[in-house]
Amino acid sequence: MEPMSYQVLARKWRPRSFQTLVGQEHVVRALTHALEQQRLHHAYLFTGTRGVGKTTIARILAKALNCDTGITAQPCGVCSACTEIDAGRFVDLLEVDAATNTRVDEMRQLLENAVYAPTRGRFKVYVIDEVHMLSNSAFNAMLKTLEEPPEHVKFILATTDPQKIPPTVLSRCLQFNLKQMPISAICGHLEHILGAEAIPFEIGALPIIGQAAHGSMRDALSLLDQAIAYGAGTLAEVQVRSMLGTIDQGYLFDILEALAAGDLAQAIATAESMLERSLAFDSALEDMATLLHRTALCQAAPDVLPETTPERARIVALAALLDRESVQLAYQIALIGRRDLTLAPDPFAGFTMALLRMHAFAPSSTASLTEAPGEAPTARRTPAPAPATVTRPLQATPPGPVAVPKPVMSKPVSTVETAPRVLTAPAPTLAVARAAAVQPLAAEKTNGPASPAPKPAPNPAADAATDAAPAATLAMLSPETWPSLVRTLALSGFSRQLAEQSELAGLDGSRLTLRIPPTARPLASYRDRLATSIEQQWGFRCTIEIHVAESLARTVASENAERRSNALAQAQATLDRDPFINELVSGFGATIESVAPDQPSEPHSDAED
Repeated sequence: MEPMSYQVLARKWRPRSFQTLVGQEHVVRALTHALEQQRLHHAYLFTGTRGVGKTTIARILAKALNCDTGITAQPCGVCSACTEIDAGRFVDLLEVDAATNTRVDEMRQLLENAVYAPTRGRFKVYVIDEVHMLSNSAFNAMLKTLEEPPEHVKFILATTDPQKIPPTVLSRCLQFNLKQMPISAICGHLEHILGAEAIPFEIGALPIIGQAAHGSMRDALSLLDQAIAYGAGTLAEVQVRSMLGTIDQGYLFDILEALAAGDLAQAIATAESMLERSLAFDSALEDMATLLHRTALCQAAPDVLPETTPERARIVALAALLDRESVQLAYQIALIGRRDLTLAPDPFAGFTMALLRMHAFAPSSTASLTEAPGEAPTARRTPAPAPATVTRPLQATPPGPVAVPKPVMSKPVSTVETAPRVLTAPAPTLAVARAAAVQPLAAEKTNGPASPAPKPAPNPAADAATDAAPAATLAMLSPETWPSLVRTLALSGFSRQLAEQSELAGLDGSRLTLRIPPTARPLASYRDRLATSIEQQWGFRCTIEIHVAESLARTVASENAERRSNALAQAQATLDRDPFINELVSGFGATIESVAPDQPSEPHSDAED
């Protein structure tokens, strides 16, 4: 009994006409018009990634040029020329693999036969695949023939890397750039094939194959063949995921929704479930980045997200749950986490550390990844107002060391209580304290939860002083006192960097004008968060305007850099005076690779502790 022959789907369903070609409409339209109007070029160059139809279009074009019915955009497909080209035995169609015929001698031998008239067809067609693999000498041998070819010769070049083709060759060709296949086109073609082959399938399996194909129709058909064999003649979504090792998107939705709710334990529990099923965490971070990208698209322009997108309804719900800043931050963390996954102790540790970063670096003040459920995705959460407290009036103090108590923020924002810091300011500095909030926090630290503080008796003088506090604070701000005052702010993250790299340029009513260096330009978007911190801790509402300047006079960052530079110079001088070090250098030829002084004691905020 003869063995049964099976033709793989990629060959069986290879397009044989422009009408059956999936995608590449821009190429089909140009070639169709050229064939209908008899405006034929002597050399064509098709570029694109693997499996997008370069060789297929070359064969269809060869049939259109040599069909017995004449030069046409719709070859009959039944004449001898068409059938022989489809079978790969047409004598006037020469397909050359440039990867194995790279030498100049082989190219010269090929071109010597080009002067002879075609044997069977109307044109002698040379299809040179992966033409970028030819040597420079072989390209030079082609130039004369490409520039002035015989009337009966057509060249069709195909490559995946057009940058390696010399410009002298590119200028002699009509170039067409083939695009990657969209997932929707791949899914539609696969659905048509499965229906024609009478193979049972689940519609949810097709987008998984389409995404794994990365825009290549040939890869999609090969994966479809593999999935049918894996499923014993059927195509099921669960089996396709198992075969490809892809991650069930439900896990990723559960993780992001748990982080959105601030439930880190649930997010880690979901990650442990993925570990029990031996899922690939590298693919999980890749799919999470894809999911966050689609979520960001849905937030920015909901109409851009195609209706055929898998899990579209859940993506829309996630876009409403997260704010835009959180999505961008989580996307960046997913990318960096995937890049550093090989450096982690194990993939699970690397994946969970990425989740911990998403939770810890959440933009909102409560360290949550999202806005409250039900808020619009573009809405920025404003901190809850602090309970009413008695504020001492701002007092100007004489120059010299001044104890500046740290402003105390009431719940829900959590702060770490530290000892008062001493700042030296050339001008009168700011002393801000919310006295009524200090004692409850101190009692809670020593004796557990403290009882509610008694409501203070009405004090008209204190109330008047409280109302005057914003004006007094604004009056005391100056470029000289700005660095010292910045150190009193309890800041963290990018808003802290913005404050430390800024210089006070002006004050107009309640508007602060800050100057920052060009390198800190991306930090300007955090001006609102800095203004919110100033309002909470200094007691007045202000707006911040940012200007970029090439040079700044005095900032916290420059002072810290100068302090580190002085410490380094002092450490270097200490080494230069050390007799033991000098003996090692002079007597044994030792070299000092690097000098690292002890970390200098720098003023810092509680956010650093």
